[in-house]
Amino acid sequence: MKLLVSWLRDFVDVQAPTADLASLLSMRGFEVASIDPVTTLAPPPGTGAAGCQPGEDAVIDFEITANRPDCLSVRGLAREAAAALRLPYRPTHDTAGSSEVEGGAGASQAGGPHAGLTVFIDDPDLCPRYAAAVAEVKIGPSPQWMQHRLEAAGVRPINNVVDVTNYVLMELGRPLHAFDLERLEGRQLRARQAHAGERLRTLDGEDRELAAGMLVIADASTPQAVAGVMGGAASEVWSGTRLVALESAYFKPASVRRTSKKLGLSTEASQRFERGGDIGIPVAALERACALLEQVGAGTRRGPILDCYPAPRVPATVPLRRARIAALLGMTVPDEDVEAILTGLGFELTGTPDGWKAVVPSWRVDVAREADLVEEVGRHHGFDRIPITFSALREAPPRPDPVIRRNHTVRVALIGAGFAEAIGYSFIERAAAAPFADTFATGLDPDRASERLVPLAYPLSELFAVLRPSLLPGLLDAVVRNRRRETADVRLFEIGSSFSADDGERRRLAIVWSGAGRPAHWADSDEPVTFFHVKGVVEQVAATLRLPPLTFEPVAATWLVPGRAAKVSCAGRLLGLLGQIRPELAAAREMPGGDAVYAAELDLEALHALVPEADVRVEPLPRFPSVVRDVSLVVDEGLPSASVRATIRSAAPDTLVSIREFDRYKGAGIPEGRCSLSYRLTFRSPDRTLTDAEVQQAMERVVEAVKAAHQAVQR
Repeated sequence: MKLLVSWLRDFVDVQAPTADLASLLSMRGFEVASIDPVTTLAPPPGTGAAGCQPGEDAVIDFEITANRPDCLSVRGLAREAAAALRLPYRPTHDTAGSSEVEGGAGASQAGGPHAGLTVFIDDPDLCPRYAAAVAEVKIGPSPQWMQHRLEAAGVRPINNVVDVTNYVLMELGRPLHAFDLERLEGRQLRARQAHAGERLRTLDGEDRELAAGMLVIADASTPQAVAGVMGGAASEVWSGTRLVALESAYFKPASVRRTSKKLGLSTEASQRFERGGDIGIPVAALERACALLEQVGAGTRRGPILDCYPAPRVPATVPLRRARIAALLGMTVPDEDVEAILTGLGFELTGTPDGWKAVVPSWRVDVAREADLVEEVGRHHGFDRIPITFSALREAPPRPDPVIRRNHTVRVALIGAGFAEAIGYSFIERAAAAPFADTFATGLDPDRASERLVPLAYPLSELFAVLRPSLLPGLLDAVVRNRRRETADVRLFEIGSSFSADDGERRRLAIVWSGAGRPAHWADSDEPVTFFHVKGVVEQVAATLRLPPLTFEPVAATWLVPGRAAKVSCAGRLLGLLGQIRPELAAAREMPGGDAVYAAELDLEALHALVPEADVRVEPLPRFPSVVRDVSLVVDEGLPSASVRATIRSAAPDTLVSIREFDRYKGAGIPEGRCSLSYRLTFRSPDRTLTDAEVQQAMERVVEAVKAAHQAVQR
């Protein structure tokens, strides 16, 4: 909001230097973007800027937060300045209540010469209030002082009538619109919903198709404006206009916001309406506009102002307690200061035994509860005056959600394994999302996978067209970007949400690994990352969370290379998939060099559900030695090693503490279709030293069990 300081003085007699004024308001929560000096022109007669001299004026550009639509106006910022400086707030041009007003529950008609305007509200929910006035005008340029003020506010002058509506917009924060009355069929203005298929050429020259449900302002037959957004070209004011109908209305913020986004059309008016404006000001804004028309010699109002307000709103009353002010601010604010601040901001106060009751003015749409009033007191009493204290602790804080702690544990484990955390966008392009639409739904028809995608109704661009069905597309793009910048080895992980039409939102963990399987060392040759490196990382995450042993089984997935893909399960529950991403998918993202990318994606919610609730038990280090035995077994080459390992585990006694594969061999001495798997078994007892006989007996039981279950032959 660009504020011309001399314009501010129409409302409050501010004599402070511009820099001090900007600093004062910034301490009240209004961020200052810039201060630009301008040359002051001769002010209009009767305004409070008469004492300004050339060179004294300036424009302060404020960043206004979305909850303060009242401060998207000179009047709103002037009220804040008056309250901050404890000065009287006195508009020099107040015309409220000076005009004849006619009302009606549904429709009203103006009398008088050259009037004959009829106003209807067909949808009071979307348009609770609609006011209009008729004026006889003579189109021409507006005076220099008005053009100067509009230009300082960032508005381009057009003609005297349009400039008056823009002047009121910037001064009072109330968007107005002027229709050429003689171009309105039936001389009607009707607030109604658009019919499907209706079209309107707006003032920017674009033909726009209106959707059913959009609120429009129509004449007897056709739309003439998109309510709260932009007027139509058919009824715009032009050089031959003689009669205008001035509109000042209140439209439902959600309706204006929805319409503005659907049409891709954002205007000064829509930015104010969609934030929720002042429902109490439409008539006062018309009175000000009509007074300005007469002041600049642009026209004269004909007939009374029409005010259709079917269900007038009762101002909200909010209680305010002294004890609550002290509790939230940590200090006691004198009663006289509280009353001066709130009455200066427009609140009507009534005393109560423990504080006050405040009637909220219609322009303060952000005030709905006691804490909001305390914030107003704190802002203007001065946040810098609040003492530094510690809040009283009345109860023990709740324990953090265990999920937070577990996610932290996962992060620590992956960072310790050499991975870096990445944070990707939830919105991605459809081409990147489609191959991963069935990340977990392995049995889904590939032709129907795209049906699982969740599209955005109004994406910013095609690059953000759908919600990500998996974390892997973003991580794959991150790998590509790093490889293009000559990072040879990339290890990344992400914890975040994925979305699908079937499963909704799910929290997942994804990792990607490309390049070397271990850091380069002068004594070793380079070893590229393999399936088993990623498998080891997944096992490390599970071990860190103290999960039961994982099960890995071959799987067919559209985004993984066959034979280098597995599904991960635990206790009969699917946790996720891992393997090598298909080279064509990496190539489609322009992966340089054609290097392999291995990845895994796990369902964190399923993972956390398997974490044991019992606390970690600390056990002493082993006191007795272990016994290590190796065994080589010839089995079918298609037999998963996990099956053999499970058989060994079930047949061995409790003294078996670990099983590790250390070799797989095919070649001379091994029959066709068979392979040799070598395992290293470690035995240890917690209370004694095992004898060779005990270990040998355990090994014989293991070999016999594997022979019976898998037709294995010991080498």
